[in-house]
Order: sequence, then structure tokens, then C-alpha cells
Amino acid sequence: MIKRLYSWTMSLSAHPNALWALAFISFIESSVFPIPPDLLMIPMIIARPNRAFLIAGVCLTASVLGGLLGYAIGALAFDWLGQPILEALGKGDRIAEFNVRFNDLGFWAVLVAGITPFPYKVITIMSGWTGMPLATFVVTSIIARGLRFFIIAGLLWKYGAPIQEFIEKRLGLVFTVLVVLIIGGFYAVKFL
Repeated sequence: MIKRLYSWTMSLSAHPNALWALAFISFIESSVFPIPPDLLMIPMIIARPNRAFLIAGVCLTASVLGGLLGYAIGALAFDWLGQPILEALGKGDRIAEFNVRFNDLGFWAVLVAGITPFPYKVITIMSGWTGMPLATFVVTSIIARGLRFFIIAGLLWKYGAPIQEFIEKRLGLVFTVLVVLIIGGFYAVKFL
């Protein structure tokens, strides 16, 4: 099933309404869809590099709006909708443990999930369920998803197709290292 979803997502990049398809994928990926919008965004930017930042902006806007849907699922319908989604993603057994630590991390949890390969939809649902302040959630989502999509767009705009393989294979690792460095820097400033 995932392979079919992946193939369907990739086929949308050549569609005349690809920006609308990207907005749709970005929106639903933030709450329920398992395929990240990057897979659609990358070939769209390779095909039309002059639209790289427009494409990233569509991805950002739709992703944050979809994140609000995930937040609403967590806040209003966790028991009958949010929990089954998290269980389907293989995260159901860690819900209680996650809830205990989540609000202590707040900003950082959303930032890390928004940038790294960790499923952002898990964080959107958990943010609503744990009652994270909506303003914190929205601002952090904009920062995190903006960094993720605009860095990819900038790299593709500047370097084109040669950077595509690097992005598809290693960008998650690079973003993870970046987050560790940022958190480490804040920790060092605070405690050293």
C-alpha cells in the first residue's frame, strides 16, 4: 500500500494542477498521510526552479494548516480518531510516556518533528491532546516547516538536479544533526 501511495504521489508532480496536489499532500501529511510532501516538492522544483520558493511557500502554508487539523484531532477527537492514527503509525504503545514529557519540551518537540524525518503528524496530534498552547504550536510549526521546505527549495534552486540524490538520501540526517547542534548550543549557553 505504501508503494502505491508513493507512486501516486510522485505521479502528481507532472500534473497541470501540481501546486494544488502539493497543497493537498502537504495538508493531509501533517495529520494522517504517511508520505512526506518533499517527494512531490523535489521533482516540481527540479522541473521549474524559478518557482522553487513559491512551491516551498505552498508546502509551508498547507502543512501548517494541516498541522492545525492534527492539533484539532488531538484536542477534540483523540480517543476515537487520534489514538487509532497513532497506533496505525506504530506509536500507540508510547502515548502515555510521550504525554508525560511532551509539554515540558513543547517548542522543541514541534521544532524537531517539523524539521527532521520524525513524523510531524504525531506531534500535531499530540500537541492538541496534551493542550500545548496554540500560539506556541503555530509559531514553532511555521519556523520548523519553513526551515525544512525553504532549505530544500534553496538547495534545489541553487544546485538543481545534482543535489536531488543528496536531499532524498541524507537531508533527514543533516536536519537531525542541525537540531542537535541548535539544542546543544542553547544548552551550552544556559548551563556553561
